[in-house]
Order: sequence, then C-alpha cells, then structure tokens
Amino acid sequence: MARKLGPPIFLGVFTILAIIFLTGGGTDDKNELRQTFQVDAVYYDTGHVEISYHDKSEKTTTVVMEILGMEESFQKTFSDSRFIEIVPFPNVPKYGWMVHPVVLEIDHEELGNIQLKTEIHFLDDPAPAVIYSGP
Repeated sequence: MARKLGPPIFLGVFTILAIIFLTGGGTDDKNELRQTFQVDAVYYDTGHVEISYHDKSEKTTTVVMEILGMEESFQKTFSDSRFIEIVPFPNVPKYGWMVHPVVLEIDHEELGNIQLKTEIHFLDDPAPAVIYSGP
C-alpha cells in the first residue's frame, strides 16, 4: 500500500514556517516585507481558487508557489513581479482552508530569499494574515 506523503510534508513545512515566524526569521521588523509584497488567495463558488501576487518594488526574479495539503500538491514557478493564477478546487475542504496553505518562495534582487504563507478564504470573508519570513 502506497504511503501518502502530503500530510508529513505539510507538517514539516508548516513547522519550519512557524519556527521562522515565532523567532522573527532573523529580524523583528517585517514592515518592509509587508509594504513590498501582496498576496491573496480567494475561493470562488465556481470551483476555483484565484491566487494573486504583487511585488511593488518590481524586483522579483522568481516565485515558486505551492498549495499544500492537497492529495497531489500544486506547484508552479513564475518569473514576474505580478501574477494571477487560477487553480481548480472543486470541493471546499472538510476541515477548512487552513489545511491548504499557499506558500510562496520568492527570490528578490535586493531582499534575497523571502517566504510568504497565507490561507485561502471565501470571497466575502476578510483575507487572513500573511506570514512573512526572510532577511
């Protein structure tokens, strides 16, 4: 019987992000990251998630976006400072959207390697907090 690797990978990545977030990720001031990067993930009743990313500094070289917790994780690489990606998601998760975090690994010309994590939310709900980690 094949073993599912999704939950252990999700827990590992989530734990690492939580540790980075709780320890400050090398700095306590994330204002520059909050002002530079915007990310949102909205679920629409038509059965898809719209994920938007914008780097206001326009200095992103690459972004690897992943949606965790799925039977087969969704991953895609972008080489732009702005994108919108539509991902089919036919069913609302039984245990809520927090089991499907959206994680972005960003290479930035000035700031180096940055990680962002957010959760998918319904169109009418407020956007959840974004966790920023990096320099």
